[in-house]
Amino acid sequence: MTESETPNQLLELEDYARMALDEASEALGSDIALLDLREVSQFADFFVIVSGETPRHLESMANDIVRALRANGLRVHHREGTGQGGWVLLDFSGLVIHLFSRSARDFYSLEELWARAPEIVRVQ
Repeated sequence: MTESETPNQLLELEDYARMALDEASEALGSDIALLDLREVSQFADFFVIVSGETPRHLESMANDIVRALRANGLRVHHREGTGQGGWVLLDFSGLVIHLFSRSARDFYSLEELWARAPEIVRVQ
């Protein structure tokens, strides 16, 4: 947490993370995880990790999440990757959302890489 951040801002960011998780769940994303990185990372406070079925599904979920968070006042800072490539990253400055094909998720193993980060929610 930087000096300019307050606990309320972090709670608000967690609320956005939960919104993204809900949006991904409504869009039929699977194996959705919300990780709390505040104690183990300096570049992000929360990760949301989601699996999708097809490149089109990944793109659609990414667009739905961006739209929902923007409607609630949070804009995407950076977007990387494509559904066709099997991975889309949405960076909301402190909240990073990873949308993966199943094979890309297995390959990158983010949950193992960030195993020290507490899991707040998992939706199968």
